[in-house]
Amino acid sequence: MSPDSGLRGEVRLSTIKDVARLAGVSVATVSHVLNDTRFVSVPTRERVEQAVATLGYVSNSAAASLRSGRTQTFGLVMSAVMNPYFNEVVTSIERATVASGYSLLLADHRDEAELEYRSVLNLGTHKVDGLLLQPSADPSRAVEFLQERSVPTVFVDRFDTSGGADGYDFAGTENHDATVEVVRHLIEHGHRRVGMVSGQAGSSTTEERIAGYRAALDAAGLPHDPALIEPGHSDEKLAERATHRLLDLDDPPTALFSGNNRMTIGIMQALRTRGIVPPEGIALGVFDDFPWADLFLPRLTCAAQRAEEIGAASVDLLLRRIAEPERPAETARFPTDFRRRNSCGCH
Repeated sequence: MSPDSGLRGEVRLSTIKDVARLAGVSVATVSHVLNDTRFVSVPTRERVEQAVATLGYVSNSAAASLRSGRTQTFGLVMSAVMNPYFNEVVTSIERATVASGYSLLLADHRDEAELEYRSVLNLGTHKVDGLLLQPSADPSRAVEFLQERSVPTVFVDRFDTSGGADGYDFAGTENHDATVEVVRHLIEHGHRRVGMVSGQAGSSTTEERIAGYRAALDAAGLPHDPALIEPGHSDEKLAERATHRLLDLDDPPTALFSGNNRMTIGIMQALRTRGIVPPEGIALGVFDDFPWADLFLPRLTCAAQRAEEIGAASVDLLLRRIAEPERPAETARFPTDFRRRNSCGCH
């Protein structure tokens, strides 16, 4: 009698024990092959895979998915590899996802629209139950695909500035007021020429932080000098070059604001090249905290994002979107924590 037939002729799914018995290995070995959790020799792996194919074995989670039409999997598409802040957000998202009984598939779009689209397309073909997306500067193709497939989606960290994705849930930071707080603090130290190294062009976070920078100048009655904003495009090398351009101005800034932590590294490299150690020579305030910001010389004054709360909120919004597809879109905005150290001139 085959493993697929019961005593009364009904069909039953093969078990992992059936696979182990046919392959002549232990259940633990089958599990390691299926989950890729430990090295298994090629011949043994091939026997297990052949047994799985022969028996048509379906794991418990996959069988449940076949019955429910769900995969118990979320997709996450964001630019995460090179930015410590995003790594914290991913960690929080993964923790909340697992706690909710789901698994997580991660794709890094590196802020490239085409890679973003292909990543979303690939996760869509895996039939994820929902998607968490940090949109690139032009997410139109990815968003169009998600809309066509009615994939439950939550935007994380950024939203689509084109307006083509209105109606989507969003979890992120309150960027405008946080930037105002840091830039105002620099101004309160007496600085009238405050420069800014801005982030990825076209992203909502960049636009909001530039708006906050300008609002702080307005509140202090200071003029807007376009020469004082240099794009760093959320890249260390480009931020380093942007800093040199600011310092080479005929009337250079006496204080700098960095739009994110990755660019802060480039700014610090440029200052080091010139022998400048803030706040002597130039004051510095930055967006984003990171583990070694308190160990830098100088210690960095910053607006610290609440990565853990943002990650948890994004998963909560996605779970609710899946449960209530027709509910109105919600936004979860989190304030930053202003951490005053000494790069700004405080002692």
